[in-house]
Amino acid sequence: QVQLVQTGGGLVQPGGSLTLSCAGSGFTLMPETFGWFRQAPGKARERLSCITGSETYYEWPVKGRFTISRDNAKNMVYLQMNDLKPEDTALYYCATTCRPGVVPGTWGQGSQVTVSS
Repeated sequence: QVQLVQTGGGLVQPGGSLTLSCAGSGFTLMPETFGWFRQAPGKARERLSCITGSETYYEWPVKGRFTISRDNAKNMVYLQMNDLKPEDTALYYCATTCRPGVVPGTWGQGSQVTVSS
């Protein structure tokens, strides 16, 4: 059974940092592509960043503040988030896809990130 288990998240003050982790299990081979997404209350799901092999991609709202990385030996993918803003408050998901409309992928359970003073 393939699954992604997320850890991290929580409450942080504006300007603070958090790291989300995503542990993959059950895969015969670690997937080549991973994505991080988020969904705020009342808003559509938003793609944030993707990594395919060692190549990375960021959407403009998080470019320069968030960093996606992976450790294939540990079957882990990370999202380092710096300079967090209140508008970053959302439920964050990792997934084995960058284009969920094309490739559904496997999804993590979600991690709540709340940015508030």
